[in-house]
Amino acid sequence: MSDGITRPVRPGRVTLDGQLVSYWEREAQRLEALAGAARWNWSARSLRRKAERARAEGARFAAREAGRRSPAADASDPADGPETA
Repeated sequence: MSDGITRPVRPGRVTLDGQLVSYWEREAQRLEALAGAARWNWSARSLRRKAERARAEGARFAAREAGRRSPAADASDPADGPETA
């Protein structure tokens, strides 16, 4: 029986890397908006460079987060374990 109320689905545990990914994405968007509204070209170029650096930081943390979420194949492979003879 449904009451018609939808509840937001909460994501699983959010790690610090996951939080940093969203922070750097928001920061890049904020800097791009500032660059679009900048009065002088040198100011806009500087803000766009900062936005690009923010995206690079976000990509770095996204890679760390993806590495954390992927299962460790070498830990489950018995062939890689120590050999006994």
